[in-house]
Amino acid sequence: MTRLYHLNCVRIVSPINDNVGGHCLLLQEDDKLLLIDTGIGLLDTLNPAERIGQALVDLVGYRFAEAQTAVRQLVQLGLDPSQVTDCIISHLDNDHIGGLVDFPQAIVHVSQEELDNFTAGNPRYLKTPLSHHPPMQVYSKSDFTWFGLEARKVQTGAQTDIFLIPLFGHTLGHCGVALHVNDTWWFYIADAYYMRIELEDTHHPVNELAAMRADDNTARLATLEQIRNFVTAHPEIKVFGYHDMEEFRLYES
Repeated sequence: MTRLYHLNCVRIVSPINDNVGGHCLLLQEDDKLLLIDTGIGLLDTLNPAERIGQALVDLVGYRFAEAQTAVRQLVQLGLDPSQVTDCIISHLDNDHIGGLVDFPQAIVHVSQEELDNFTAGNPRYLKTPLSHHPPMQVYSKSDFTWFGLEARKVQTGAQTDIFLIPLFGHTLGHCGVALHVNDTWWFYIADAYYMRIELEDTHHPVNELAAMRADDNTARLATLEQIRNFVTAHPEIKVFGYHDMEEFRLYES
């Protein structure tokens, strides 16, 4: 049996939007569990000032709830967190990987460019989420394509086809994740946009925030155009991002 769960593992209150989420995916194949991004973790929720820093908590507008963490949601679903074998990560910002420590034996899958960006000392990253030194699998440039986009096949041992799709700009190694579940292709584009409205309205206030947070805004804008074209060309594929709660409500488990 293969099942895909949609989990909201973050809550942010900001001047632009008072209900920003963190749309993570949980893939269940019999007794094997895989997470795609992990959201804010249990330890982040219990010790935010220590693990995230009060200044960043206040700046971003995090709101914490233990029940919203991925590890607690798994238990609520009747699943065993120890069966999470792999975490496929779009990029290494703390709101996407805070939960990694809750699954300490899971292999972390990430692009080579993103890990290089992290280890080069980019100040956007917190070191805490990887301080437990998880096993890691990194993926370099590939000649393989998925619907015209570069695709790096993720090696998890799962039956489900999973690919990291480079969508650089937000960070220098930011990737989306494509997966084929029960005859449906899902394309999670992570923070390539914060809100889907960015695909249509280039003057929406969220565009300014996205530009400010981008490591390479020129690449970010090129990625947005790539996604616009992809959505038009492939309406049969479910495309969604990380932070847009209106999108999350379409799919929530």
